[in-house]
Amino acid sequence: MQLQTNKQHVIVGLGKTGLSCARYLQRQNIPFMAVDTRATPPGIDGFRAEFPDTTVELGELNATTLSQADTLVMSPGVDLRTPAVRQAIEKGVSITGDIDIFAKAVRAPIVAITGSNAKSTVVTLVGEMAKAAGLKVAVAGNIGLPVLDLLADSRYELYVLEISSFQLETTSNLNAKVATVLNMSPDHMDRYDSMQAYHKAKHRIFQGCKHVVVNREDALSRPLLPASVKVSSFGTGKDESREFALISHDGKPWLAYAQEPLLAVAELKIAGKHNVANALAALALGKAAGLAWEPMLNALRAFAGLRHRCQWVRNLNEVSWYNDSKGTNVGATVAAITGLAMNGPVILLAGGVGKGANFSELASVMALRGKLAILFGEDAGKLAAVLAKVVKVVHVHSMDEGVRQARQLAESGDVVLLSPACASFDMFNNYEHRGDVFMQAVRELQ
Repeated sequence: MQLQTNKQHVIVGLGKTGLSCARYLQRQNIPFMAVDTRATPPGIDGFRAEFPDTTVELGELNATTLSQADTLVMSPGVDLRTPAVRQAIEKGVSITGDIDIFAKAVRAPIVAITGSNAKSTVVTLVGEMAKAAGLKVAVAGNIGLPVLDLLADSRYELYVLEISSFQLETTSNLNAKVATVLNMSPDHMDRYDSMQAYHKAKHRIFQGCKHVVVNREDALSRPLLPASVKVSSFGTGKDESREFALISHDGKPWLAYAQEPLLAVAELKIAGKHNVANALAALALGKAAGLAWEPMLNALRAFAGLRHRCQWVRNLNEVSWYNDSKGTNVGATVAAITGLAMNGPVILLAGGVGKGANFSELASVMALRGKLAILFGEDAGKLAAVLAKVVKVVHVHSMDEGVRQARQLAESGDVVLLSPACASFDMFNNYEHRGDVFMQAVRELQ
């Protein structure tokens, strides 16, 4: 949507995204006010200092304020089903968000990436590939800088964006050069009424796109498209499409395109089958964006992975320890267990706030690859109800206790994996804090 300078805009939510929206609107001389559901949102004093003439309403959202606006600029953390927001929409108030505004303002092409899992890894990889190709690239969105903060620099030649389903709810016709839904598994079921609603939000990323990349092993990643849209695919299973795949070459696994070997899996620094899929996805996206093979492969060789995403911590007495604190939903944890199980039986540390998830899929994968589940946090009981049927379960009250229990019970050749399948905010500030506490405890083991 094109924002008009003679209309009243209300920014809903004063987090990092809301602040970037305020700065953008001020630069465009577009009048706005701001609201937040919290009585004292973090950074409110700084916001008032930066925007002293802006009206700010805090606490329960005022339906009259929102309904009298011309446009609501929604922060992704605010549910569109919130009664005051829903009432405004029903009265014809337009809604937009930072990604929607950004897409209408930029001229350089966008590579848009979403999915239930692996978004940050693939976004970062594609960004590194573009840098290696000599492009001035911005990696942003749901990772790093809010997108509207990028508009102060007009020199970018490519934008690689991680976009959440929440951001996509307020985005229309993104018009990306390349777009993908990497995978789909139940997540945020506390925000969506059904998997169908979550799927619908994710697939808004394809509106107006020129080239789609799909995951051959996840039918939910493939949109309904007109014939004019190009389609590429990736997958680690049997490939009959002559696209990006995993093949055997000289008796070893290789990343390949059209059955031609590109890079031996042994040259990757990132571990696990799920990271092989991530590498193939990044290659497919990079090729669709016009990047050459050599810089893409060089970037893959150099990439050591992201913190808190199946991050190797240490090996102690022939037991390998991994931090996958970013595994905040069942699909992510299943991928981590499956990817690392080739290294040995898995001792899983899991728990936290389950966000209404169904944990039954974890039981299936742990029955095949798991040895022990060490559970903590608000929904430990729900996890235990399904996991205790297939593996031994131990309950703990802290991360330190969980690490000590894993140390005592692990044997040579085991893999200890923190992949909680839950959000972190019952016990930690965020998933980074949770991962840091885990790594510190592991490093202190003797």
